[in-house]
Amino acid sequence: MTEESDLLSGMWPLAPSGATDWLLELCGDGLTGFMPPAMPDAVWVLNAMYEHEQGPGEASYHEYRQARLADGNVQPYTFAGIDLEVGITTGGGLGRAEHPGRGWRRLPWTELAQRTGDPVVPEGLLPSYRCFPSVKKEGSWPLGIVPPTEGSLDRGTWKRLVGILAEQSPTGPDTACLAYYNPLMLGALDFDNLHVQSGRLGDAEALYDNPEADFSPSNFWAEDRSWVLCSDYDLWATKVAGTPALIEALLNDPEIEAVRLPWAP
Repeated sequence: MTEESDLLSGMWPLAPSGATDWLLELCGDGLTGFMPPAMPDAVWVLNAMYEHEQGPGEASYHEYRQARLADGNVQPYTFAGIDLEVGITTGGGLGRAEHPGRGWRRLPWTELAQRTGDPVVPEGLLPSYRCFPSVKKEGSWPLGIVPPTEGSLDRGTWKRLVGILAEQSPTGPDTACLAYYNPLMLGALDFDNLHVQSGRLGDAEALYDNPEADFSPSNFWAEDRSWVLCSDYDLWATKVAGTPALIEALLNDPEIEAVRLPWAP
């Protein structure tokens, strides 16, 4: 076990798998994350995307990849001698995400929707790769935009969200919490003995760097069940269910981009 793992396990020791039983009863299967209903309210916190200061550009991620393969700058992905360069290089990713660095800015979903005429989230759908079809070229994002990743909040949003949860919880950073990581995140084969850790809300930022999972938790909730988060493995957003005061705080926060979806309350 690494020093980083020792530190995290000290703050967030393993909890009984049965700690998720109430979520199973409330939500059903949690293979990709237990998706809660409103409790009594809910909102979707959108994963960050970024745009280069020079704009999205004309070339797509797929075109760039194909050009680099053609001129020999990169080698094709292969496995056991089989060429895996099939399909479209979309530009999207999976798991944790950071700000790309100098020359990039966060691109709000609402700004991109206004620019393109696409809805922020198409009616009847959830935030995912199916959003913003008009931005993509044959399924591939422009090279000057870093689209949201699936299955995890970006670091900045996770940090701010933890702060708001502390502000809205009666015991603040001392709020007892639990975190569940689904088996897909861990590459686990045991789907019955679920991975749950317990700790205090004030130490939740450390969960983002869990060396066992390249994701923020699938579910994160207060022990008193006053709020619960779900970052589904296949989605570009995290559903937060809790009190109306918490939901309004998220909707009005300048650092968080959150939306209500009437078809997925």
